[in-house]
Amino acid sequence: MNSTSPHRTRRPTSGKTGAGSKPGAGTAARASRATPAVSPEAAFERAASSAGWMTVLESTVQGLGYELVDVERLPRGLLRISIDRLPGHVYPVESEFVTVDDCEVVTRQLQLVFEVENVDYERLEVSSPGLDRPLRQPEHWERFCGLEVDVTFKAPFQGRRKFRGLLVQAQPQPRLIVKEGKTEQALDFALEEVREARLVPVVDFKGRAKPARNGEQQT
Repeated sequence: MNSTSPHRTRRPTSGKTGAGSKPGAGTAARASRATPAVSPEAAFERAASSAGWMTVLESTVQGLGYELVDVERLPRGLLRISIDRLPGHVYPVESEFVTVDDCEVVTRQLQLVFEVENVDYERLEVSSPGLDRPLRQPEHWERFCGLEVDVTFKAPFQGRRKFRGLLVQAQPQPRLIVKEGKTEQALDFALEEVREARLVPVVDFKGRAKPARNGEQQT
């Protein structure tokens, strides 16, 4: 499968990031840290409430040539970040998908930035968004137009909230072609109506299909 195991680290005790041994797929790099004066959850909550924290995180990831897909703050001080490669960007290792090396590069840089910005965390996990990556921004819908998408709406439509279909249009509003048996229907909707949207995983070892242009179905 074309997926990447997450790269996990702990904040180093000395305040400087140690390289340690290079982790492979499914492995984790860990370092101990000093016991904080407050709980990790409270410390992270305080740091994350600062106005510029997310801006610093996003600019750091983008500056390295990646897209910040998702950020999760989980119990016990775990900060989970998912990244993706950007179309057209040249990377040291040629691959359509995020590699372990990509995750390691971002992890090390974020450790340095978080130390400077005084962001407290217990564990940092950087990973690929997976085959079922979420669509959160308008540009995500543009990028993956022509692929199958699972969409869950905030309010029910025709008695249900979740639909799976081919995304054939992103602008001026998304359009999903949903097949039900031998019939199909087109659903036009605003992004504000969407609770969650994810790519439908395709496990064929051929990589992602090439998205069609807006308004055209893929052949």
